[in-house]
Amino acid sequence: MKWLGGRQSDNVEDRRGVSGGKVALGGGVIGIIILLLNVFGGENGQTIGNVLEQMQGGQTQTEAAAPLSKEDVEMGNFVRVVLARNEDTWTKIFAQHGMTYEKPKLVLFRGSVNTACGGASSASGPFYCPGDRKVYMDLAFFEELKTKFGAEGGDFAIAYVIAHEIGHHIQTLLGTSAKMRQEQQGKSEAEANKLSVALELQADFYAGVWAHDNQQYLEAGDIEEALSAANAVGDDAIQSKMQGHVVPDSFTHGTSEQRMYWFKKGYKTGDINQGNTFDEIR
Repeated sequence: MKWLGGRQSDNVEDRRGVSGGKVALGGGVIGIIILLLNVFGGENGQTIGNVLEQMQGGQTQTEAAAPLSKEDVEMGNFVRVVLARNEDTWTKIFAQHGMTYEKPKLVLFRGSVNTACGGASSASGPFYCPGDRKVYMDLAFFEELKTKFGAEGGDFAIAYVIAHEIGHHIQTLLGTSAKMRQEQQGKSEAEANKLSVALELQADFYAGVWAHDNQQYLEAGDIEEALSAANAVGDDAIQSKMQGHVVPDSFTHGTSEQRMYWFKKGYKTGDINQGNTFDEIR
């Protein structure tokens, strides 16, 4: 992705050089499982962060602050450019529909983080917290995505994840998330999960809309990187890897095929009116 020299957003909080505070010990397999369960963690890292600490008996350690390397600084600059381009795209789209876009913050952290949705660790994966309207990311996740989950990696995989989490912010601003949670009330677990899947697929669609609006910055292989990341985190791919079989009624994020389909639809159309994933899953 072409990004050098691009405008950098002022809405990034870089906490990577700050002491991480309490970090759960003994990540290993437990950390990987939880990351897989909550990858692209929707809107709330609170539950996963609490579960991780409980599973490990509440054992914690204090993570010493580490200075940022040259590569860390460069990655931070890349994230700022990607966030700025999300701001530009959604400010324009909202204006076209007679609305005002409220810019979210993006927090970079290492190890663990406190949010308005509760505490979370890196094992939660990237997530959006509606309580403070911030996206939280530990960039170490992307190495995990590549080495453990089989994604291609690359800078556009990171851009895709950022755009997906911004998609959850869009859903908060439009009231989609609140409506979905209301509709989940009184539903069976399987039916409630279908609504959760629709919310996640719509965030993938919005990520595709963003990519469509930024085609001038794309390079060969960028879309393939995004699709590879989407494929790696499909519920069916995760369950097959972790337990050897899939349970469709337990899906909360969508299959690999669904996630790639909706990203591609957003990318091809660039039209937010074509992203009604809720009608598609009924």
